[in-house]
Amino acid sequence: MNANSPNSASGEPGTERLEKAVRAAETALIEYEIAVETFRVEVENFSRLHHQRLGPLHARLDELDAQIAEAVAARTQDPEDQRRADEARGAVLPMPRVEELFFGWIDSGGMLPEAQAMLNEQSVSPPGRVRPSEEVRKAYRDLVRRSHPDLAQDEAERDRREAFLVRVNKAYAEGDGQALAALAEEWEAGPLPAAEAELLRSEELYARLEWLAQRKETLSQMAAELEESAIGAMLKMAPDDPDTLLEEIAEKLLAQVAEREQELVRVTEELRKEREQA
Repeated sequence: MNANSPNSASGEPGTERLEKAVRAAETALIEYEIAVETFRVEVENFSRLHHQRLGPLHARLDELDAQIAEAVAARTQDPEDQRRADEARGAVLPMPRVEELFFGWIDSGGMLPEAQAMLNEQSVSPPGRVRPSEEVRKAYRDLVRRSHPDLAQDEAERDRREAFLVRVNKAYAEGDGQALAALAEEWEAGPLPAAEAELLRSEELYARLEWLAQRKETLSQMAAELEESAIGAMLKMAPDDPDTLLEEIAEKLLAQVAEREQELVRVTEELRKEREQA
């Protein structure tokens, strides 16, 4: 028996059925937690890649909108048009010296993804994909099923599993299949031999079932928050291929940029002609 396998023996009469219920609940909870965590990683990766790939396009659109509004205001000399132009330009200009005040970690849009990654002990470089490869996802799911803290029989073992799972989640978020393979080998080797965990009593099994139910409720709330977020809602539009969704959004933004550029040329040309006639 592997040192990392949970001890399921009881020997206490009348608890076998309860132990089966606990094991079934643990298995279901682990599968649900894997699903929530993989979705959380996709939301986070999508957010970072959205900022990296589409941020410049959004910035270009804002700049074009400001230039168009300024050209219109210059042509009409209307105070309301000038107000709109000032608002459009204000949306483009960053908060004065905010980057310097926060050492480049925060701009006018809030904390940068790179800063958030550093605070969360993640790779500063954006991930290559929103969704890791199927091979990486399979390795992750298999490893979580074996090492999940909910399978621990005592607090020391739970602490060890929780620390290990942090490393597993980090490798998965980065799509690092080699790191996951190394972690799988490390887990298979197991810890140093320890004393056999104390057998669960029926009261403890009931308490365990109650805790598992509470944990499931917490995970359900986390999943709902992820799905209701702006990025989560976008991912639900393309659950099978979120990376293609980014490309489609980029194409739409590029088309909008082209339209704004044509509009700017038209408005600028009208302003030039009016000035020549004046």
